[in-house]
Amino acid sequence: MTEAPARVSFYVLAAQEPAARLNFACKLTEKAYKLGQQIHLYTTNGSEADALDRMLWTFRQGSFIPHQRLDPSQAPNAPVTISSGSDAPPAVDLLINLAAEVPAFYGQFARIAEIIDGSAECREAGRSRHRFYRQHNLEPETHQIG
Repeated sequence: MTEAPARVSFYVLAAQEPAARLNFACKLTEKAYKLGQQIHLYTTNGSEADALDRMLWTFRQGSFIPHQRLDPSQAPNAPVTISSGSDAPPAVDLLINLAAEVPAFYGQFARIAEIIDGSAECREAGRSRHRFYRQHNLEPETHQIG
C-alpha cells in the first residue's frame, strides 16, 4: 500500500472558463519545475492532455518547461509528464489533478494540487474530491486565486 500525500492544495479560480484552469496549471508547473521538482499533470481525457501539451509551450513567452506525454511503453525522460489514462505515472514530487475524480494512484505523490474554476460543474466535482481527501485523513488547504 502506498503512503498518503503529505499535502493537498486546492486552488480555486474566480474565472469560469476551462482554459483558465489549464493556464493556471501551466503556471503552477513552471513554478514547481523552477524549484527542481518533478511534476505529473493528470487530465480528464486525451484532448485536454493535448491542449495542455500545447499550452506548456505557449502559455507565456520565453517559458520553457520540458515535458512529455506519458507512454506506458517507455520510461519518462522529462521532469514533467502528462497523462489521462488509467496507467499509473511514475512517483514524482507533485501531482496536478485536472480530472473530475481523484485518480486511484493519488497516494504515491508527496503533494497534490487540485485546480478548480468558477463553473458550477467544476466546483461540485472539487467539493467531492475535497470530501474524498478528508475521508482519507488528509486536511486540504484552499487558496482563492483572483
